Amino acid sequence: FIVEGDSAGGSAKQARDSSFQAILPIRGKILNVEKHRLDRILENNEIRSLITAIGTSIGEEFDIEEARYQKIVMLTDADVDGAHIRTLLLTFFYRHMRPLIEAGYVYAAKPPLYRVRDRGEIHDVMTEEERNRVVEEVCDGNPSQVQRFKGLGEMNPDQLWGSTMDPDTRVLKQITLEDAAAADRMFNILMGDAVEPRKEFI
Repeated sequence: FIVEGDSAGGSAKQARDSSFQAILPIRGKILNVEKHRLDRILENNEIRSLITAIGTSIGEEFDIEEARYQKIVMLTDADVDGAHIRTLLLTFFYRHMRPLIEAGYVYAAKPPLYRVRDRGEIHDVMTEEERNRVVEEVCDGNPSQVQRFKGLGEMNPDQLWGSTMDPDTRVLKQITLEDAAAADRMFNILMGDAVEPRKEFI
């Protein structure tokens, strides 16, 4: 799991099943690989940690047989900052570790935005619309509690495990080459030197 921030990383380390799950906290936003050459990219501590953790190396030395994991899960907050970090990671994988995506090793976790409790039952939901539906249809408009998760760091280890890390209950999206290419195009538009495409997008 590539986890956004130390607070979420701490909860994730406590929550994980250490027999098969490892945690790599990313501090802040990783380098935008769109704008830098490989030697500059390799100076970035977060990216170096990522390359070391995955084990495959990058560029001409990349070897998928050396991958230490066959599921590399981006675990970021369900907000704009989380989406930005996920896009930065996707751009890096697409540009420098593309065979991982082609092999189906790269995933995005989908943490819930809300937890609805109703007489001992727990419903984790991803959207406001889904929360409203559960409150009305499942809880008859009278839930015991509705909790909004502002970020992964707010979840205690049990909540993080049950909602996002437990293989039996979590929701993962397998990243395709098309997903990564779309992220790369987005970064070309938003972070590239050409002003006109960015104006058109905005």
